[in-house]
Amino acid sequence: MAALPTADFTTDLKDRVAVVTGSSRGIGKGIALALGEAGATVYVTGRTERAGDAALPGTIHATAEAVTERGGRGIAVRVDHGRDDEIHALFQRVREESGRLDVLVNNVFKVPDPPVWGGRFYEHPVSIWDDMVGIGLRAHYVASVYGAPLLVEQGRGLIVNISSAGGGGYFFSTAYGVGKAGVDRLAADMAHELAPLGVAAVSLWPGAVKTEFVLEEAAKNPNAMDLSGAENPIFTGRAVAALAADPKILEKTGRVHVVAELAKEYGFQDDPN
Repeated sequence: MAALPTADFTTDLKDRVAVVTGSSRGIGKGIALALGEAGATVYVTGRTERAGDAALPGTIHATAEAVTERGGRGIAVRVDHGRDDEIHALFQRVREESGRLDVLVNNVFKVPDPPVWGGRFYEHPVSIWDDMVGIGLRAHYVASVYGAPLLVEQGRGLIVNISSAGGGGYFFSTAYGVGKAGVDRLAADMAHELAPLGVAAVSLWPGAVKTEFVLEEAAKNPNAMDLSGAENPIFTGRAVAALAADPKILEKTGRVHVVAELAKEYGFQDDPN
């Protein structure tokens, strides 16, 4: 097996401050943990504060504690990303406590209840649009509106929008695909406006990821999902950490990047389990 390439810089984020939206579980949690591995201070946001408050395991406090255990500093902040005032208050807190922001990861997403698998758009409740585009694309825009000034003040920084291949082709539903395509375009257009100010914005496509939700659905339908090649959430996190540490990140701004391809470029690996 050929050796993985080695980046010409270390993934050291000890002096960096990050916000990861929707990080009580799933990909957001993996991103928070990877940023913690690199030594960053990570604001962990979401609504779940106590075990049992949500159908799936994971809380903002548990994630924040795990970030600290891995060498960073985790700070849990309860935020309903459907409320603009709570998003605004989050970034006011970051300013007051940390005085800076280096990385904003727009990850928060709401899976409709019940989940939408297949079918035609006119057969779905209209509410799935608000679930996936509201607590997703719109929430990403609002967080960027309030977070970008902190990045711009430093003359550097990174916004990462977590998207998927659904931004480039049909996945799951019309509402899902439109939302992800919008996430990709949001990164591209923010990059156009932010590049002269030294701030980068990218969109990131993980592969199939073994989140708590996916594992639960696979357990319900073992013949419907093949997770043999699926990634762990930490894999996406290490992509974010590598991007955040890259002194040439502006060369990547405005584009969609695939996690597996970044792993080859930067030399990071997934956890083996």
